[in-house]
Amino acid sequence: MGERRPYDVVVVPGDGIGPEITEAAIRVLEATGVRIAWREALAGEAARERHGHPLPDETLAAVRAAGVALKGPLLAPKQTGRVTIRHEDTETTYPSVNNALRRECGVFANVRPIRSFDGVLSPFPALDVVIMREVTEDIYIGWEEMKGPDEAWAIKRITRQASERIFRHAFEHARRTGRKKVTAGHRANVLNLTDGLFLQCGRDVAAGFPDIAFEDCMVDALCLRLVKQPETVDVLVLPNQYGDILSDLCGGIAGSLGLAPGANIGEQVSFFEASHGAAPDIAGQGIANPIALILSGAMLLGHLGEVVAAQRLREAVVTGLRDARCLTPDLGGRARTADLTRTIVGALG
Repeated sequence: MGERRPYDVVVVPGDGIGPEITEAAIRVLEATGVRIAWREALAGEAARERHGHPLPDETLAAVRAAGVALKGPLLAPKQTGRVTIRHEDTETTYPSVNNALRRECGVFANVRPIRSFDGVLSPFPALDVVIMREVTEDIYIGWEEMKGPDEAWAIKRITRQASERIFRHAFEHARRTGRKKVTAGHRANVLNLTDGLFLQCGRDVAAGFPDIAFEDCMVDALCLRLVKQPETVDVLVLPNQYGDILSDLCGGIAGSLGLAPGANIGEQVSFFEASHGAAPDIAGQGIANPIALILSGAMLLGHLGEVVAAQRLREAVVTGLRDARCLTPDLGGRARTADLTRTIVGALG
C-alpha cells in the first residue's frame, strides 16, 4: 500500500496574535508526524485589506470544501463588528466575523475542554471541565433593533431542535470519553420560556442516557461553584451567551485563557480555534501563549482520527508546561512564544 495522502486543512491565521500562535501550532502539529496539506485562507482585518470584506466568499468556500480548519482569533470590535454575507438573492447580517463563520459553516457546538496543568499557578489544580456551548441561537443571533433613539431591543431565541442537538452531543461526548455527569446551566427561574425550554430539552435528552448523571444549575450559582468547587462540574451545557462567559471564567481558574482550546463542530464542517481573543495589545511582541491553539490542534487531530498523535501532543504540552523556564508572561514566566513552542516540539521527540 502507498503512503497515505496528507489531510487537507484550511488555516485562517486571524488578527492580532493570531498569525504568531498559528505558526506555532502548525510547527507543533507537523512535529507529530501527521501529514497535513495546509491551505491558507483569510478572515478578519487581513481579509478586509486584501478582499474588501472580513469574511470573503473565497474563505467560506475553502473551509466548506476542506471540511476542517485551524483558525486563529479574530478581532470583535465593540458596537461596529457587524458583518453582512450576501448570497444570490438574499443577505444576512451577523454580529461578528466569528459568528458569521460559525453560522455560515453550519456548526452547532462550540466545545471547550479546560483543565489545570502542573507548573501553572491555579487555585484549583483539579479543574477538568468540558463546556458545550450551543452556537446557532440565543441572544447572540444578533437580532437587535433600535426603538427610537434611547431604547434598543434584542431577541433571545431558543428552539427545541437546537437545544436537544447540543444536549445529545454532550451526552454522547460524556459516554465516549468516560465522563460521568452533564450539567445544564440556565436562568429558567427568570427566563421561564426560553431558558425553561432549554432546561426541559436537557431533561428530555437525559432520559435516553441513564448511565450519565444529569443535573441543572442556575448560571449565577454555577459561577460560584466553578470558583469554589470546580471539581463538581464535569460536562457543562450552556446556551450561547452563558457558554461564552463561563468558558472565560474557567480559563481564568485554570491560570490563563491561553490554556483554553476550542472546537466548532458541525455536520459537514468543523474548525478549531483558541477560546481567547486576538490580544492586539501584545501582537508582534513574540510573547503570546500558543498553548490554547496547540491544544485546539490536538482536538483537530482527534477529529481526523489521529487519536494517538493527539494524545502525544497533549502529553507534550503537559511536559512543556512543567518547565518554568518556558512559561510565557501570562503564565507568570518570561519566555517567548518560540521558547514554549520549541520545548513542546522537543517533548514530541
